Amino acid sequence: MAKKNIDTLNKYKFNTVITSCPHCFHVISKEYPDFGGNYNVRHHSDFINDLLNKKTINVKPYLNETVTYHDACYLSRHDDIISPPRELLSMTSTNKNNIVEMKNNKKNSFCCGAGGGNMWHEINEGNRMNVERFQEAVDTGAKTVATACSFCVIMMEDGMKVKGMENQMKVKDIAELVNEGLD
Repeated sequence: MAKKNIDTLNKYKFNTVITSCPHCFHVISKEYPDFGGNYNVRHHSDFINDLLNKKTINVKPYLNETVTYHDACYLSRHDDIISPPRELLSMTSTNKNNIVEMKNNKKNSFCCGAGGGNMWHEINEGNRMNVERFQEAVDTGAKTVATACSFCVIMMEDGMKVKGMENQMKVKDIAELVNEGLD
């Protein structure tokens, strides 16, 4: 499959692969080189952060509520992309003290469950990982859970619904938060 994808990518001329999926970021940047696929790969959080730092785009601080950030496993634990999403949150927040960390964060983040396949099958025994992780977000007192992975957004939204918190909290990708504050 990797070789087939590499053959397809090599048909096109481009400088950079930008992905919003941490798993794709990891596979294309770290595993494809073993099969001859050598690309400049950027995660969207890092790319957007660069655009803002270079003033290519501008965002105004508008978030005045408490926000917590859920580190996607393949960004934080596997690929050490920890600062760019937090910098994006900082740029959108009216008060830096409103950005709070969950108990398990950065390199010690707790999985949302999607990486373990829990998005595609029901858990009939024990606690659902995404519900446990969402509880960590609830425990921060945040009104918004931000993440930088579409799978994590789905899993956190599901945890929010299971906990009955749809009217008290929201889950958003950091790109959505930046978009809402674009100047």
